[in-house]
Amino acid sequence: MHTIIHRVNHSHSPGTEPSQAFRSPHNDCLDQSSALKLAIYVPGVEASGVEITTAGPDLIVTARKTHHVRPNWQALHLERAQRDYQFKLRLGLGLNYGALQASVARGVLTIVLPKSKPARSS
Repeated sequence: MHTIIHRVNHSHSPGTEPSQAFRSPHNDCLDQSSALKLAIYVPGVEASGVEITTAGPDLIVTARKTHHVRPNWQALHLERAQRDYQFKLRLGLGLNYGALQASVARGVLTIVLPKSKPARSS
């Protein structure tokens, strides 16, 4: 299991690459009492190919596959199946994005976002 280190905070929504260059991965979301747990299915992606970006209440995950060029390469129209993954989700401001934890194991990216503690009123 590898820990993901690539995390970038933006004040605006990044739009550097067209969305058709990416596939939208399947995902599961589990709302726990103290955290939100996301499982994003990204087969063929290693920990070094994952970038997690937060932009206000938005979470953007870009997962790039390791692309190998074979010596006997021929075009087989596999470009769509070999596209990288991008996942965008608006989660709100009730989560502690600074304490985000992520790991990749067997093609599943697991992200745990702790919930922010509500401010006590006196």
